[in-house]
Amino acid sequence: MTMKPASPDDLERVATLTAAAYQPYTELFGAPPIPVAEDYTPRIARGEVWLREVADETAGLMVVEQHSDHLLLYSIAVSPAFQGGGHGLAMLHWLEGKAHEWAQREIRLYTNALMERNIALYSAFGFQETGRRPNPYRPGWTLVDMTKQINAA
Repeated sequence: MTMKPASPDDLERVATLTAAAYQPYTELFGAPPIPVAEDYTPRIARGEVWLREVADETAGLMVVEQHSDHLLLYSIAVSPAFQGGGHGLAMLHWLEGKAHEWAQREIRLYTNALMERNIALYSAFGFQETGRRPNPYRPGWTLVDMTKQINAA
């Protein structure tokens, strides 16, 4: 199993995997979550999209923004065929390692308040909720902000 940066040739794979992984939430919300509608072309060009490969198949992906004082986990998605296999947790461990490598002391993320299972996973991994706010792009949706401090190596 490896993590590799996505290339422009991976654009369709990224969009398809993201839509499939978020499908249960699309049904729950009555509309697709923001990452499903994202144009990943510029994110791939900036090196923000990382693919988790397992035996020549894409098991999952992460979209990670590097900021001056933190990393932002914009999206994490596991292909339905690979869900339940620990890939989400493995990608979070990989991201924590990247934070050390890139000398970042904090990882931030935000998620929909209705994504309770994801919030529980992030909390179990050491993320702390820092607040809740209205989603500026989807009236009536609430975002949960979370952060994890990374110990300096």
